[in-house]
Amino acid sequence: MRAVRFHAAKDIRVEDVPEPSGKLAADDVLIAPFVTGICGTDLHEYLAGPIVTPVEPHIYTGVTNPQILGHEFSAKVLAVGDAVSHVAAGDRISIQPLLSPRNDYYGKRGLYHLSPSMGCVGLSWAWGGMAEKAVIKDYNAQPIPDGITNEQAAMIEPAAVALYGVDRGGVTAGSTVLVSGAGPIGALTVLAAKAAGAAVIIVSEPNPNRRRIIKNIAPYAHVIDPVGGDILTAVADLTEEGVGVDVALECVGLEVSLNTCVQAVRRQGKVVQVGLHMKPASIDAMLWALKDITVEATWCYPTQIWPRIARMIAAGIFPVEKVITARIDASDVVGKGFEALLDPAGEHLKILVTT
Repeated sequence: MRAVRFHAAKDIRVEDVPEPSGKLAADDVLIAPFVTGICGTDLHEYLAGPIVTPVEPHIYTGVTNPQILGHEFSAKVLAVGDAVSHVAAGDRISIQPLLSPRNDYYGKRGLYHLSPSMGCVGLSWAWGGMAEKAVIKDYNAQPIPDGITNEQAAMIEPAAVALYGVDRGGVTAGSTVLVSGAGPIGALTVLAAKAAGAAVIIVSEPNPNRRRIIKNIAPYAHVIDPVGGDILTAVADLTEEGVGVDVALECVGLEVSLNTCVQAVRRQGKVVQVGLHMKPASIDAMLWALKDITVEATWCYPTQIWPRIARMIAAGIFPVEKVITARIDASDVVGKGFEALLDPAGEHLKILVTT
């Protein structure tokens, strides 16, 4: 079967690999992926990997490179193991890709995403979404309602990252919010904040193409160029008595973005770290103290969030499909996928791949 595999930095290949074979384990699910999103994590691997793709046998999955990529995807169930009862052959599913022990400290508390042994389908598992077939565990298979398309189902995984950040920030009806960064996660965070009831949403984004895209996706948002405009003045103008936003969501993973969020949030407001920092960041701890703020950090998402997001999408209040800007075949995954997303002048947020 055809599969997209990571071998090394700048070395992603479309290859013929053996299909899954043999008897399924009792808790296995054999699937045929529909569409798979290219994630920022995939881009990091392409640029500088291996980072999370294992070069030594993974502590939980035992997998090493080359890795079949793809952890944001939807699929059709082909067959199930003897102990699987919540899905059956023919069902459409969204994949919750995190893999972790059910019986370690975190697993026993339902905090599966925090296990030190956590793996991920498409990053540290034998199979991934950018292939014609894959095998996942029963808990990775999340049923979806008929009212959700295959593309929307593939977007639940990145939407979970965004919604978890909004949840941690306590965004509620009437909140004022700053979203720093309008990449795929930033754009989904804007949509999630709106779904939570935010009354004022300000977006800081230096890339003109992304500013244009987010204006189309979220015409209610106040979109500011932090280079050409004064983001703090804009925040003051748009908040009561100029005090700052209730919640600032950092979706870039850069020091300047984090510090801007701290400056923009009101006293006793919340700053949520959604973007992943690839290097240490210098902060003004005294300013944190003077403003009496809360700083929340997020890692992935609670895996139980899937049905909630599916309901939000089906109800039309979380239009995740708006973030999709291109659909490509796996044969074009490098040029029209990875390279297109890395182009500073590019016009894409989320690209979906069909194998």
